[in-house]
Amino acid sequence: MWYRERRPAGALRLLALLFGLGVRLRRAGYQRGLLRRHRVGKPVIVVGNISVGGTGKTPLVIWLCEQLGALGLRCGVALRGYGGRAARAAVPQLVGPDADAAAVGDEAVLLARRTGALVAVCRDRVRAAQQLAAAGADLIICDDGLQHLALARDFELAVIDAGRVFGNGYLLPAGPLREPPERLAQLDAVVLNVDGLDEPAVRPNRPDLRTAFIMRLRGERLWPLSSEGTSIALARLAGRQVHAVAGIGHPERFFARLTAAGLQVIAHPFADHHRYQSRELEFGDDLPLLMTEKDAVKCLRFETANRWFLPVTASLADADAAALMERLKAVRVLQQPCSVARTDPTQRALSVAGE
Repeated sequence: MWYRERRPAGALRLLALLFGLGVRLRRAGYQRGLLRRHRVGKPVIVVGNISVGGTGKTPLVIWLCEQLGALGLRCGVALRGYGGRAARAAVPQLVGPDADAAAVGDEAVLLARRTGALVAVCRDRVRAAQQLAAAGADLIICDDGLQHLALARDFELAVIDAGRVFGNGYLLPAGPLREPPERLAQLDAVVLNVDGLDEPAVRPNRPDLRTAFIMRLRGERLWPLSSEGTSIALARLAGRQVHAVAGIGHPERFFARLTAAGLQVIAHPFADHHRYQSRELEFGDDLPLLMTEKDAVKCLRFETANRWFLPVTASLADADAAALMERLKAVRVLQQPCSVARTDPTQRALSVAGE
């Protein structure tokens, strides 16, 4: 419904108006000091979106960790831990690369594996950020915290899916918007995820997106879900029929990527953060089974032959990458001498299978 041209029902539009009123009142409460913002003693960069569903935030958070890590900064990533029990917990939990996704959420495990950064999950982003600061992070990146206004921030960035943009343009529940599009004008940066779109259709004809930085997602190699084996080129399966599962915010993007690579895709979409059961990955044939990296961190216990995952990496043009980093230099810690690097910035991103 959110992505159709047909106008939503009147009752839903009324609820959207009430939701919008609540959004404005809540923001005004923080702006006027009626509600308290909390600083955690470290600069905070918030990466979020103004709509529901996957837009490509996690690959961008990984990119930021790599770029800032190359400057010698130790990043901490705070997130709620959706899909895990920690999402309901009031006490923050540090996440290691071998953590259980059922406990801390799939995105948290993926971030810990891919970045080597400090990662903490908690329903209260302030407490998660405080835990990261106490653990030695030089700065905090809050993944999906644009509407978590209790956490004071130094830099706000939103990621927009260029293919779906703002859907029908309505606020929840009539549409997919958490906040009105006017919110973009208040942000420090907007990144447009044009993954899978042809060049002429890259930038939607909207004034609020004309200055957005362009991001694409790259993924060319498949890794085996089994702990044994080596990666293969995605193109190696061109022309072959494969099963593809995706439990992400926008599963169609993953299926479209495989189709564009020449694979004949039998699509199996699941809800975002879906907890897989072994039987859900059995299709009664010997065709290859492909999944996203976010799905893979939950399916390691089901490792069998001919099951693969596809990591993706955010890519910005050199000019956009340089301009975005220049804006980030306004964040206080980037104007100061960098601390001693604790990770090797030349190290390739970790895969869940290892190398």
